[in-house]
Amino acid sequence: MRKLNIANLDTPIKKLEKLSDELGKNIYMKRDDFTGVEVSGNKIRKLEYVIPYALDNGYDTIITTGACQSNHARATAAICAMMDLECHLILRGEVKEYEGNLFLDDMLGANVNIIPPSSSREDAMEELKQELETQGKRVLIIPVGASNAIGSYGYINCYQEIVKQEVEMGIHFDSINLAIGSGGTYAGLWYANEEADTKNKIIGYSVDETAEVFKEDIIKIVNDIEDANHNFDTISINDSYIGLGYGKATDEELAFYIDFAKREGIILDPVYTGKAFRGLVTEIKNGHYADQENILFIHTGGQQGYTKEMRDRIQAILRKSERA
Repeated sequence: MRKLNIANLDTPIKKLEKLSDELGKNIYMKRDDFTGVEVSGNKIRKLEYVIPYALDNGYDTIITTGACQSNHARATAAICAMMDLECHLILRGEVKEYEGNLFLDDMLGANVNIIPPSSSREDAMEELKQELETQGKRVLIIPVGASNAIGSYGYINCYQEIVKQEVEMGIHFDSINLAIGSGGTYAGLWYANEEADTKNKIIGYSVDETAEVFKEDIIKIVNDIEDANHNFDTISINDSYIGLGYGKATDEELAFYIDFAKREGIILDPVYTGKAFRGLVTEIKNGHYADQENILFIHTGGQQGYTKEMRDRIQAILRKSERA
């Protein structure tokens, strides 16, 4: 399958020395937030496969969707600008501030359409597709997160990259851990792991839906990659750290992100990696990784998710800690 080469790959894997000492485990982080600036995060790996499919099949217009601060939408806008594709974004939610990814979407030339939180993104995309097709455009709808069989090849490739890095580093990861927001990243890693028959544990931490919902989505994507007799019992999704919901954070969660940034010099995002990494650390402390020594977490990007409201709350937490 044809692939564009836009992301800065291979992304590095770094050991988190201080946290490793504290937890008595070797904790590593793969910095997929280093894939670029406009295209930072995990979404570009998927789009490197989805966009060539669009170009090779004569599409000139892309429609995709996400939340108002969607990393996927911003990465799609950037790569469409690079490839001279018309880009339309259906973003669901309430716009409180013109900032972050929403600002970048506009700057990158995307046509931004905001729909209410209760609206169907799929219905809105289909309606827009029909309208654009009456104008003579050839339109491809890319699902949320580029989470389909084509997009998942980005993380089949990432898994192979990790295996190569294991050899170079002289270690073996007992588990690969990541946030799950639409299922495509997990599906690619899980499928590649099954094909390699290395029996690593692929552990996902949900940021919005139940484990059952995501397992269904992942099974569908994997079956679209290859319709074979897979044993899906090894799919492992933890949905205990969703908290207040997608894109929302408690003060306790924000305090964890602050502490980690001060300790390791790495910024987690409040939508995906923050929730997932906090879940991983908590699970390790609770003894649920007792049989593992080398643990890898994939930082999938998303620092633009810190809205003004969250930044104000973080400032208040920092001021409170300074006074304590």
